[in-house]
Amino acid sequence: MQRRKNILLIVVDQWRADFVPHLGAHFLRTPNLDRLCREGVTFRNHVTTAVPCGPARASLLTGLYLMNHRAVQNTVPLDARHMNLGKALRRIGYDPALIGYTTTTPDPRTTGARDPRFTSLGDLMEGFRSVGAFEPTMDGYFGWLAHQGYRLPPNREDIWLPEGEDVVPGATDRPCRIPAELSDSSYFTERALTYLNGKGDKPWFLHLGYYRPHPPFIAPAPYNRMYHPAEMPAPVRHPTWQEEARQHPLLDFYLRGISQGSFFHGAGGAASALSEAEIRLMRATYAGLITEVDDCLGRVFAHLDETGQWDDTMIVFTSDHGEQLGDHHLLGKIGYFDESFRIPLVIKDTGRMPRAGEVEGAFTESVDVMPTILEALGGEVPRACDGASLLPMLAGPKPADWRDLLHYEYDFRDVFYSRPEAALDLSMDESSLCVVQDERYKYVHFAALPPLFFDLARDPHQFENLAGSPAHAALVRDYAQRALSWRLRHAERTLTHFRATPQGLEERRPAQAAPR
Repeated sequence: MQRRKNILLIVVDQWRADFVPHLGAHFLRTPNLDRLCREGVTFRNHVTTAVPCGPARASLLTGLYLMNHRAVQNTVPLDARHMNLGKALRRIGYDPALIGYTTTTPDPRTTGARDPRFTSLGDLMEGFRSVGAFEPTMDGYFGWLAHQGYRLPPNREDIWLPEGEDVVPGATDRPCRIPAELSDSSYFTERALTYLNGKGDKPWFLHLGYYRPHPPFIAPAPYNRMYHPAEMPAPVRHPTWQEEARQHPLLDFYLRGISQGSFFHGAGGAASALSEAEIRLMRATYAGLITEVDDCLGRVFAHLDETGQWDDTMIVFTSDHGEQLGDHHLLGKIGYFDESFRIPLVIKDTGRMPRAGEVEGAFTESVDVMPTILEALGGEVPRACDGASLLPMLAGPKPADWRDLLHYEYDFRDVFYSRPEAALDLSMDESSLCVVQDERYKYVHFAALPPLFFDLARDPHQFENLAGSPAHAALVRDYAQRALSWRLRHAERTLTHFRATPQGLEERRPAQAAPR
């Protein structure tokens, strides 16, 4: 009898695609990710279909676009009726373990208003079994620190202040107070090794989440000074944030409203005020956090080697979303720029891979991960799933009828930490956008704000909005129609293949079409 596969799904947080050495970021040192890229397939044009964390992870783990799962922002509940990867794995005999978090707010119809999960950004998605919790409010990690004998400060988050300082001025190369062996990345790694040692030779599925390189952008020694700011790529932006803000009202809102405090613990001032030197310093710290995660993955990979499980384990490496990192004078994951949505995806299957080390340029999306894993394990992909399996591209070229556009969405309705609705004179249900783009053009449609259109060949960093250009009117119309067609094709379809007939219930089984 053939041994069942193990699955290791690695989900890092806020790691953007252009910080992958195999895709050109040669200033970075990530030997373990490099190994994965050599032995697997790296997807060059991969996006998350939603930001920020909660919506991104909902799409990743349900295989649904934002317009269908409707967990549209952090804090917004995920409908309990949706199938997700954890539930689907249980149906085929796997016990899906999860380390980290999913930032999932529960369906209020399944609990009560006093449920403490409604006081945080989110909790764990139903169907997974936590073997290394971070949520809610990082209690799992801080409890582990205390158990290790580390004396927590009265404000627990102060562990991310610079060593010997009570304030942080912003971007810094000072080490944080917590040592690397007690960092959150080490915590997740210890939990993973504990779980894997406990499994023995039984087949397993593990969602291994890492919090980094998510802010606060401060790293433990020696990662704090592993990279020099001069090694980092310069930010892509207009000379001033005011010039940038003229492009669109939503961009103007964020440039005026994002503070440094969410990215450098306790810092003040506007994110748009960061100088190029400060951004390079921040990027050097970000790179250090990436290498710290890579070193931690090296410990997990070494365990798989030592126990003879490497060849029996399918590994999927990805991120929930990207990070603006000073580009367009922005920090965080917001809006419509590529930096927030383009993310890494590397897949190593079990056994020998015909395309090992290759880079695939097909347009792939986070909704493709769930069906890929289910197909690899012989499971059934739900009818409602918006993505498609990537297994064919691990062995050969992309299918001839594969999607020819990337699609993603962003909902910017009010949440407790950001309130654009009144500032933009919008209602809750008008505060959304969707994007379709290919190699040449990018179209951004807003529910109640002006559209955007970019010629990526002439303007790859999307500075010049051509939506109002008479010379581009026909193209704008065409891409708007393509966006509408995409939404019509992917309208919720859980039950649309059933119908009543004089002979009783009929279930149609349409052939699985390639994503469009």
